Amino acid sequence: MISKKRWALNLSLASAGLLGSLFFINKSKEVTTNKQIPKFFDGQAPYIFAHRGGMAVRPEQTQLAFDNAVAHGLDGFETDVRLTKDEELIVFHDATVDRTTNGSGKVSEHTLAELKRLDAGYHFTDINGAHPYRGHEHAKILTFDELLNMYPEKYINVDLKDAPNSYEGSVAPNKMYEIIVKNNAQHRVLVTSFHKAQNDRFRAISKNDVAIGASQQEVAEGFVKFNTGLGHTYQPVADTFQMPLKFKGIPLTSQRFIQWLNLLNIVPGYYGVNSTDLMSDLYAKGAHTLVTDRPDLGKQFKSTLMNTTK
Repeated sequence: MISKKRWALNLSLASAGLLGSLFFINKSKEVTTNKQIPKFFDGQAPYIFAHRGGMAVRPEQTQLAFDNAVAHGLDGFETDVRLTKDEELIVFHDATVDRTTNGSGKVSEHTLAELKRLDAGYHFTDINGAHPYRGHEHAKILTFDELLNMYPEKYINVDLKDAPNSYEGSVAPNKMYEIIVKNNAQHRVLVTSFHKAQNDRFRAISKNDVAIGASQQEVAEGFVKFNTGLGHTYQPVADTFQMPLKFKGIPLTSQRFIQWLNLLNIVPGYYGVNSTDLMSDLYAKGAHTLVTDRPDLGKQFKSTLMNTTK
Protein backbone atom coordinates (compact mmCIF):
# COMPACT_ATOMS: atom_id res chain seq x y z
CA MET A 1 0.00 0.00 0.00
CA ILE A 2 2.46 2.48 1.13
CA SER A 3 4.75 4.36 -1.25
CA LYS A 4 5.56 8.00 -1.77
CA LYS A 5 4.69 8.10 -5.45
CA ARG A 6 2.59 10.75 -7.14
CA TRP A 7 -0.86 11.51 -5.82
CA ALA A 8 -3.65 11.50 -8.37
CA LEU A 9 -4.55 15.16 -7.84
CA ASN A 10 -1.88 17.77 -7.32
CA LEU A 11 -2.33 18.71 -3.68
CA SER A 12 -0.38 21.88 -4.31
CA LEU A 13 -3.70 23.26 -5.57
CA ALA A 14 -4.73 23.32 -1.93
CA SER A 15 -1.88 25.56 -0.85
CA ALA A 16 -3.56 28.61 -2.35
CA GLY A 17 -6.65 27.88 -0.32
CA LEU A 18 -5.22 27.07 3.07
CA LEU A 19 -6.94 30.10 4.58
CA GLY A 20 -10.16 28.46 3.55
CA SER A 21 -9.67 25.97 6.34
CA LEU A 22 -10.81 28.70 8.69
CA PHE A 23 -14.19 28.48 6.99
CA PHE A 24 -14.50 25.01 8.45
CA ILE A 25 -14.98 26.49 11.89
CA ASN A 26 -18.33 27.88 10.78
CA LYS A 27 -19.24 25.06 8.44
CA SER A 28 -18.43 22.18 10.79
CA LYS A 29 -21.92 22.29 12.23
CA GLU A 30 -23.26 21.44 8.80
CA VAL A 31 -21.26 18.20 8.59
CA THR A 32 -23.62 15.27 8.81
CA THR A 33 -23.08 11.62 7.97
CA ASN A 34 -24.95 8.36 8.21
CA LYS A 35 -21.78 6.47 7.32
CA GLN A 36 -21.01 3.58 9.64
CA ILE A 37 -17.52 2.76 10.90
CA PRO A 38 -16.65 -0.87 9.99
CA LYS A 39 -15.92 -3.52 12.60
CA PHE A 40 -12.29 -3.48 11.52
CA PHE A 41 -11.92 -0.37 13.69
CA ASP A 42 -13.70 -1.75 16.78
CA GLY A 43 -10.43 -2.40 18.61
CA GLN A 44 -8.66 -0.13 21.06
CA ALA A 45 -7.09 2.89 19.36
CA PRO A 46 -4.48 3.71 18.34
CA TYR A 47 -3.68 0.92 15.91
CA ILE A 48 0.06 0.58 15.31
CA PHE A 49 0.88 -1.29 12.11
CA ALA A 50 4.27 -2.49 10.90
CA HIS A 51 4.94 -1.18 7.40
CA ARG A 52 5.62 -4.22 5.22
CA GLY A 53 6.15 -6.03 8.51
CA GLY A 54 8.75 -3.50 9.69
CA MET A 55 11.06 -3.06 6.74
CA ALA A 56 13.69 -0.99 8.57
CA VAL A 57 14.78 -3.94 10.70
CA ARG A 58 13.83 -7.13 8.83
CA PRO A 59 13.47 -8.20 5.18
CA GLU A 60 10.15 -6.70 4.13
CA GLN A 61 7.02 -8.80 3.72
CA THR A 62 8.66 -11.95 5.10
CA GLN A 63 7.85 -14.11 8.09
CA LEU A 64 10.99 -12.69 9.70
CA ALA A 65 9.45 -9.24 9.60
CA PHE A 66 5.94 -10.23 10.64
CA ASP A 67 7.20 -12.36 13.54
CA ASN A 68 9.30 -9.43 14.75
CA ALA A 69 6.27 -7.11 14.66
CA VAL A 70 4.27 -9.66 16.66
CA ALA A 71 7.09 -9.93 19.20
CA HIS A 72 6.90 -6.15 19.69
CA GLY A 73 3.17 -6.27 20.34
CA LEU A 74 2.00 -4.33 17.29
CA ASP A 75 -1.66 -4.53 16.30
CA GLY A 76 -1.06 -5.69 12.76
CA PHE A 77 0.73 -5.23 9.49
CA GLU A 78 0.58 -3.04 6.42
CA THR A 79 1.18 -5.24 3.38
CA ASP A 80 0.86 -5.35 -0.39
CA VAL A 81 -0.22 -8.07 -2.80
CA ARG A 82 0.47 -8.92 -6.42
CA LEU A 83 -0.75 -11.68 -8.71
CA THR A 84 1.61 -14.37 -9.98
CA LYS A 85 1.68 -15.99 -13.42
CA ASP A 86 -0.45 -18.86 -12.10
CA GLU A 87 -2.89 -16.42 -10.46
CA GLU A 88 -1.82 -16.74 -6.84
CA LEU A 89 -1.76 -13.68 -4.59
CA ILE A 90 1.59 -13.11 -2.95
CA VAL A 91 2.57 -10.61 -0.27
CA PHE A 92 4.88 -8.38 -2.27
CA HIS A 93 5.28 -4.68 -3.04
CA ASP A 94 7.22 -4.19 -6.26
CA ALA A 95 6.17 -5.16 -9.77
CA THR A 96 9.54 -6.90 -10.14
CA VAL A 97 11.48 -9.15 -7.76
CA ASP A 98 14.89 -7.56 -8.39
CA ARG A 99 15.10 -5.13 -5.47
CA THR A 100 14.39 -7.51 -2.60
CA THR A 101 15.30 -10.99 -3.85
CA ASN A 102 18.08 -12.80 -5.71
CA GLY A 103 15.79 -13.21 -8.70
CA SER A 104 14.83 -10.96 -11.59
CA GLY A 105 11.83 -10.09 -13.69
CA LYS A 106 8.18 -9.29 -13.12
CA VAL A 107 6.13 -11.02 -10.45
CA SER A 108 3.47 -11.67 -13.07
CA GLU A 109 5.96 -13.61 -15.18
CA HIS A 110 6.79 -16.12 -12.43
CA THR A 111 4.77 -18.97 -10.97
CA LEU A 112 4.31 -19.25 -7.23
CA ALA A 113 6.65 -22.25 -7.12
CA GLU A 114 9.37 -20.23 -8.84
CA LEU A 115 8.88 -17.28 -6.49
CA LYS A 116 8.99 -19.54 -3.44
CA ARG A 117 12.53 -20.58 -4.40
CA LEU A 118 13.82 -17.00 -4.21
CA ASP A 119 15.72 -15.55 -1.24
CA ALA A 120 13.71 -12.53 -0.06
CA GLY A 121 16.39 -11.65 2.48
CA TYR A 122 19.18 -11.46 -0.08
CA HIS A 123 19.46 -7.67 -0.40
CA PHE A 124 18.51 -6.68 3.14
CA THR A 125 21.33 -4.88 4.97
CA ASP A 126 21.53 -4.05 8.66
CA ILE A 127 22.97 -0.87 10.19
CA ASN A 128 26.47 -2.32 9.79
CA GLY A 129 26.02 -3.04 6.10
CA ALA A 130 25.91 -6.80 6.65
CA HIS A 131 23.41 -9.27 5.16
CA PRO A 132 22.32 -11.24 8.23
CA TYR A 133 19.25 -12.88 6.66
CA ARG A 134 20.59 -14.21 3.38
CA GLY A 135 19.48 -17.80 3.02
CA HIS A 136 17.27 -17.67 6.11
CA GLU A 137 14.43 -20.22 6.02
CA HIS A 138 11.90 -17.54 6.99
CA ALA A 139 13.07 -15.02 4.38
CA LYS A 140 10.72 -16.38 1.75
CA ILE A 141 7.84 -14.90 -0.21
CA LEU A 142 4.46 -15.63 1.39
CA THR A 143 1.05 -15.96 -0.16
CA PHE A 144 -1.76 -13.76 1.13
CA ASP A 145 -3.54 -16.91 2.28
CA GLU A 146 -0.48 -17.96 4.29
CA LEU A 147 -0.29 -14.53 5.93
CA LEU A 148 -3.91 -14.62 7.10
CA ASN A 149 -3.52 -18.19 8.31
CA MET A 150 -0.24 -17.59 10.16
CA TYR A 151 -1.42 -14.52 12.09
CA PRO A 152 -5.12 -15.08 12.86
CA GLU A 153 -5.20 -12.51 15.67
CA LYS A 154 -3.66 -9.60 13.77
CA TYR A 155 -5.17 -6.83 11.69
CA ILE A 156 -4.05 -6.80 8.07
CA ASN A 157 -4.01 -3.60 6.03
CA VAL A 158 -3.47 -4.81 2.46
CA ASP A 159 -2.91 -2.80 -0.71
CA LEU A 160 -3.88 -4.09 -4.15
CA LYS A 161 -0.83 -3.11 -6.20
CA ASP A 162 -1.67 -4.40 -9.68
CA ALA A 163 -3.10 -1.67 -11.92
CA PRO A 164 -6.83 -1.97 -12.65
CA ASN A 165 -6.34 -1.93 -16.42
CA SER A 166 -3.97 -4.93 -16.32
CA TYR A 167 -5.06 -8.57 -16.42
CA GLU A 168 -3.59 -9.07 -12.96
CA GLY A 169 -5.51 -6.09 -11.65
CA SER A 170 -8.77 -7.42 -13.05
CA VAL A 171 -8.32 -10.78 -11.32
CA ALA A 172 -6.74 -9.78 -7.99
CA PRO A 173 -9.75 -8.20 -6.20
CA ASN A 174 -11.92 -11.28 -6.58
CA LYS A 175 -9.06 -13.57 -5.56
CA MET A 176 -8.45 -11.42 -2.51
CA TYR A 177 -12.07 -11.52 -1.39
CA GLU A 178 -12.19 -15.30 -1.77
CA ILE A 179 -9.10 -15.66 0.42
CA ILE A 180 -10.46 -13.27 3.05
CA VAL A 181 -13.73 -15.21 3.28
CA LYS A 182 -11.89 -18.54 3.34
CA ASN A 183 -10.01 -17.34 6.43
CA ASN A 184 -13.12 -15.78 8.02
CA ALA A 185 -11.15 -12.52 8.10
CA GLN A 186 -13.75 -10.04 6.85
CA HIS A 187 -13.54 -7.94 10.02
CA ARG A 188 -9.77 -7.90 10.45
CA VAL A 189 -8.72 -6.97 6.92
CA LEU A 190 -8.63 -3.47 5.46
CA VAL A 191 -8.29 -3.34 1.67
CA THR A 192 -6.79 -0.30 -0.03
CA SER A 193 -5.40 0.71 -3.39
CA PHE A 194 -3.89 3.84 -4.87
CA HIS A 195 -6.28 3.23 -7.77
CA LYS A 196 -9.90 4.30 -7.25
CA ALA A 197 -11.05 1.77 -9.85
CA GLN A 198 -9.61 -1.06 -7.75
CA ASN A 199 -11.34 0.18 -4.62
CA ASP A 200 -14.63 0.42 -6.51
CA ARG A 201 -14.11 -3.04 -7.99
CA PHE A 202 -13.44 -4.61 -4.60
CA ARG A 203 -16.38 -2.74 -3.05
CA ALA A 204 -18.72 -4.21 -5.68
CA ILE A 205 -17.38 -7.71 -5.00
CA SER A 206 -17.38 -7.54 -1.20
CA LYS A 207 -20.67 -5.61 -0.84
CA ASN A 208 -19.33 -3.59 2.12
CA ASP A 209 -18.40 -6.77 4.00
CA VAL A 210 -14.77 -5.61 4.32
CA ALA A 211 -13.35 -2.21 5.28
CA ILE A 212 -11.97 -0.26 2.30
CA GLY A 213 -9.54 2.66 2.29
CA ALA A 214 -9.38 5.69 0.03
CA SER A 215 -7.46 5.99 -3.21
CA GLN A 216 -5.03 8.84 -3.87
CA GLN A 217 -7.75 10.57 -5.87
CA GLU A 218 -10.29 10.34 -3.02
CA VAL A 219 -7.85 11.63 -0.40
CA ALA A 220 -6.80 14.50 -2.64
CA GLU A 221 -10.40 15.48 -3.35
CA GLY A 222 -11.26 15.50 0.34
CA PHE A 223 -8.18 17.48 1.31
CA VAL A 224 -8.72 20.11 -1.39
CA LYS A 225 -12.40 20.53 -0.54
CA PHE A 226 -11.64 20.88 3.15
CA ASN A 227 -9.01 23.54 2.55
CA THR A 228 -11.13 25.55 0.12
CA GLY A 229 -14.17 25.78 2.37
CA LEU A 230 -16.13 23.07 0.54
CA GLY A 231 -15.68 20.32 3.08
CA HIS A 232 -19.41 20.26 3.78
CA THR A 233 -19.99 19.12 0.17
CA TYR A 234 -17.71 16.09 0.39
CA GLN A 235 -19.55 12.76 0.19
CA PRO A 236 -17.46 10.06 1.89
CA VAL A 237 -17.26 6.58 0.43
CA ALA A 238 -14.00 5.23 1.88
CA ASP A 239 -13.80 4.01 5.47
CA THR A 240 -10.36 5.47 6.11
CA PHE A 241 -7.82 7.95 4.73
CA GLN A 242 -4.28 6.63 5.03
CA MET A 243 -1.91 9.41 4.17
CA PRO A 244 1.71 10.51 4.10
CA LEU A 245 2.68 13.21 6.58
CA LYS A 246 3.05 15.80 3.83
CA PHE A 247 3.00 16.12 0.07
CA LYS A 248 5.25 18.57 -1.81
CA GLY A 249 5.81 20.45 1.40
CA ILE A 250 2.11 20.69 2.28
CA PRO A 251 1.41 19.16 5.72
CA LEU A 252 -1.53 16.76 5.81
CA THR A 253 -1.57 16.51 9.59
CA SER A 254 -3.46 19.57 10.84
CA GLN A 255 -5.73 18.94 13.80
CA ARG A 256 -8.65 20.62 12.00
CA PHE A 257 -8.32 18.25 9.04
CA ILE A 258 -8.10 15.20 11.32
CA GLN A 259 -11.15 16.38 13.28
CA TRP A 260 -13.08 16.90 10.03
CA LEU A 261 -12.32 13.31 8.97
CA ASN A 262 -13.50 12.02 12.33
CA LEU A 263 -16.74 13.99 12.02
CA LEU A 264 -17.37 12.23 8.72
CA ASN A 265 -16.57 8.81 10.25
CA ILE A 266 -13.54 8.56 7.96
CA VAL A 267 -10.85 7.00 10.14
CA PRO A 268 -7.60 9.06 9.90
CA GLY A 269 -4.35 7.17 9.44
CA TYR A 270 -0.76 8.07 8.58
CA TYR A 271 2.28 6.22 7.33
CA GLY A 272 5.97 6.95 7.60
CA VAL A 273 5.53 7.55 11.33
CA ASN A 274 9.01 6.70 12.58
CA SER A 275 9.40 8.59 15.86
CA THR A 276 7.58 8.24 19.17
CA ASP A 277 7.13 12.01 19.41
CA LEU A 278 5.33 12.03 16.07
CA MET A 279 3.18 9.09 17.15
CA SER A 280 2.18 10.98 20.29
CA ASP A 281 1.43 14.17 18.37
CA LEU A 282 -0.74 12.49 15.73
CA TYR A 283 -2.66 10.45 18.30
CA ALA A 284 -3.31 13.56 20.39
CA LYS A 285 -4.72 15.28 17.29
CA GLY A 286 -7.14 12.40 16.72
CA ALA A 287 -5.34 10.07 14.32
CA HIS A 288 -6.33 6.43 14.71
CA THR A 289 -3.87 4.35 12.68
CA LEU A 290 -0.10 4.86 12.67
CA VAL A 291 2.09 2.87 10.30
CA THR A 292 5.78 2.57 11.12
CA ASP A 293 8.91 0.97 9.68
CA ARG A 294 10.14 0.46 13.25
CA PRO A 295 8.19 -2.03 15.39
CA ASP A 296 10.48 -1.24 18.34
CA LEU A 297 9.33 2.39 18.29
CA GLY A 298 5.73 1.27 18.04
CA LYS A 299 6.18 -0.85 21.14
CA GLN A 300 7.86 2.03 22.98
CA PHE A 301 4.99 4.38 22.13
CA LYS A 302 2.37 1.84 23.19
CA SER A 303 4.14 1.28 26.50
CA THR A 304 4.36 5.01 27.18
CA LEU A 305 0.71 5.46 26.30
CA MET A 306 -0.37 2.68 28.63
CA ASN A 307 1.64 4.14 31.48
CA THR A 308 0.14 7.63 31.03
CA THR A 309 -3.44 6.33 30.98
CA LYS A 310 -3.19 4.25 34.14
